[in-house]
Amino acid sequence: MNKKVALQDLGHKDYKETWDYQETLFKDIVDTKIRNRREAAGLETPNHFLFVEHPHVYTLGKSGDMGNLLVDEKALEAKGATFYKINRGGDITYHGPGQIVGYPILDLDNFFTDIHKYLRFLEEMVILTLAEYGLKAERSEGETGVWLDVGTPFARKICAMGVRASRWVTMHGFALNVNADLGYFDLMIPCGIRDKAVTSLNVELGQKEVNVEEVKAKLLKHFSTLFEAELVREKAGV
Repeated sequence: MNKKVALQDLGHKDYKETWDYQETLFKDIVDTKIRNRREAAGLETPNHFLFVEHPHVYTLGKSGDMGNLLVDEKALEAKGATFYKINRGGDITYHGPGQIVGYPILDLDNFFTDIHKYLRFLEEMVILTLAEYGLKAERSEGETGVWLDVGTPFARKICAMGVRASRWVTMHGFALNVNADLGYFDLMIPCGIRDKAVTSLNVELGQKEVNVEEVKAKLLKHFSTLFEAELVREKAGV
């Protein structure tokens, strides 16, 4: 089992460009697994974790409803935003400046072959990180992601998640609102859930801005512990 995970911070990067890069890394792992099966090649499969901040973009998952995007293309253009239909699970999601987006591209054969456990671990990583800021974050039954004040009229989502997995290889991931402009969430029904609000870490802490690098470090610490992984920082490849 290869529990080393190559960490790349891509900085501020276009969504489509990053998606293409994810697909390249994903395909490389899948191709290696296929070769191992066919030829008993015994090659180690790599694991990756990408951090990125995207320009304003809306993405719709395979099972998503276009009706959850509340504006047309022209209105998106006016807001400097783009839109993509993509190959992950889940409904509509927004990415933009002030968000930490994480894409773990892992061969779960190196960890555990359980996609539900994988999602719960990603949620737990965020829950533990937010606890360090004094916030009691939770799961909401039947709704992937991380929430505050679950089960009350004030329930609000702080982290969205949507993944794709094939041959136990994962891609896509999570988006944690840290210093996000929440006005962009008004252009959609987040994840198709009508009756719950969205929030950001800086809003919850009553701060103008939270240190993003500090939040990333906490996320990685909890990721390493939960997945029993060794993170190896690499130069961004895209």
